[in-house]
Amino acid sequence: MRTLEHFPNLVTMFFTRAREKGDAPFLWAKRDGAWQATSWAEAARQVASLAAGLRAVGMKRGDRVMLVSENRPEWCISDLAIMAAGCVTVPTYVTNTERDHLHILENSGACGIIVSSAKLAKVLMPAVLHSNQGQTVIGIDEMRAPTAGLDFHRWQDLIDRHPTPPETIAAEANFRREDLACIIYTSGTGGAPRGVMQHHGAILHNVNGCCTVISEDFGWDDEVFLSFLPLSHAYEHTGGQHFPIGLGGQIYYAEGLEKLAANIEEVRPTIMVVVPRLFEVLRTRISKTIDKQGGLAATLMAQALRVGARHYDGNLRLIDRPAQLLVNTLFKPKIGRKFGGRLKAMVSGGAPLNPEIGIFFQSLGLTFLQGYGQTEAAPVISCNRPSAGLKMDTVGPPLANTEVRIADDGEILVRGELVMHGYWRNEAETARVLKDGWLHTGDIGEIDPAGRIRITDRKKDLIINDKGDNVAPQKIEGMLTLQPEIGQAMLFGDRKPYMVALLVPDADWTQEWCARGGGRCDFARLAENADYRAALMAAVERVNRDLSVTERIRRFILADEPFAIENEQLTPSLKIRRHVIRGVYGERLDALYR
Repeated sequence: MRTLEHFPNLVTMFFTRAREKGDAPFLWAKRDGAWQATSWAEAARQVASLAAGLRAVGMKRGDRVMLVSENRPEWCISDLAIMAAGCVTVPTYVTNTERDHLHILENSGACGIIVSSAKLAKVLMPAVLHSNQGQTVIGIDEMRAPTAGLDFHRWQDLIDRHPTPPETIAAEANFRREDLACIIYTSGTGGAPRGVMQHHGAILHNVNGCCTVISEDFGWDDEVFLSFLPLSHAYEHTGGQHFPIGLGGQIYYAEGLEKLAANIEEVRPTIMVVVPRLFEVLRTRISKTIDKQGGLAATLMAQALRVGARHYDGNLRLIDRPAQLLVNTLFKPKIGRKFGGRLKAMVSGGAPLNPEIGIFFQSLGLTFLQGYGQTEAAPVISCNRPSAGLKMDTVGPPLANTEVRIADDGEILVRGELVMHGYWRNEAETARVLKDGWLHTGDIGEIDPAGRIRITDRKKDLIINDKGDNVAPQKIEGMLTLQPEIGQAMLFGDRKPYMVALLVPDADWTQEWCARGGGRCDFARLAENADYRAALMAAVERVNRDLSVTERIRRFILADEPFAIENEQLTPSLKIRRHVIRGVYGERLDALYR
């Protein structure tokens, strides 16, 4: 079993790994149709030279530098260079609006900005012009100087003009674990994003805990990651960047969600960091593909799910052994090849996962781990692991050196080096969530006899009906979206006599429903089609059968459009923004009670 060294900061961890790995490949991106690698040694050279360049243009220790870029090798190099220069990285989402950028610029007090492309600069620059912050702008791709009056530099020029040996910058990295590394702005499910102050030690604590899980449960080898979640999100920033660096692994940057399946087969990752929504989509696609194939494939799929469910419940019988052997020989290897053939584990985080999804993938022979965390905890708090017994309704035991307890009201509290030092320039919110060293997560849960955490809901998201009964919406919404007819859902019913729902019908199912009727899919007219609504109500009733009387959904309305990042109804990490959706549909939902 390998263990991670006790590094004083993230910069030292990177330069140590770069020295060990030398010319081995580190960062991969597809250019001109082929995957091309940046070696550890070359990445270290670029990090050192860019750090020297940042200092040369006036960046001082403690200055904040915004990073506005899609996932690519330059993101990682820029992040490490900002920290190596003694500055603080402020990652932002590429989907941010001008208003979002302005808020982060003003709140963080960023002195500089690294932006990847002219397209992203087009949204960013109006915010810069309305602000007194971010007056030094560095462009990664070729672009014109955004506007007069700004100190503009080209990313590659800064590297070329300030060649600096990695050993020099590494020797100057005297940062401590308690020093601020980055300010990550939460994606704002309930209001303006808050800047979470993550120190070096918090992220290193996470990296160490995750490396322990890999080392003890799977074996630590030459790990390969495929990065596709936004690096501006704490989950990918730690799990998809610093965790691979700690392991000395390779990082491939996916071409986009639409090419993800092809990239997985090409890259053959050993570890994938994903969010539940992706698993829901993959489950639907796999099921539909197998159903269309029919015949032996459909039979083997059904047997895999039946035997997998029995194995998960501990009820596998001797009579099931032949079917299990058949599935293991003829079916699971084919599924495995679709995921590259060497996947050790898929790790889900960022939002609650319906246990059925986990059992589905386990039944197909893919090791599925659900983690739990928050940006305020760098972000990983716990993770399922085979050695602790995989239970899909839990998020596993806490990481090493992490204390977790349940408050009297059921709230999950966390203490350890992983906990943030507070929200940037927000003492009131900091005092609300940090008390006596404990992070008050806002999540409701329990700890089972095996020490695994079980999440039941978000404290602030709990619906309290007019009789005072608590209803956990996320669980029910997850059950709804498992139905083939329903793509997205939001439960509603606070201080009301019963539950209602806002539904987004599944687009593929809707197309098939229209095709069966021989008609054209006019979504506006479908919303009033009695047969169409009856089919959706049948899906709701299937869910209602497994719910208590208090939880059951009596009525529903259909959304005008899917919840999306573009209409601000989803966060960039694909959580629903309840306050935004209620603002759009509140009157129509209220009308369901008249």
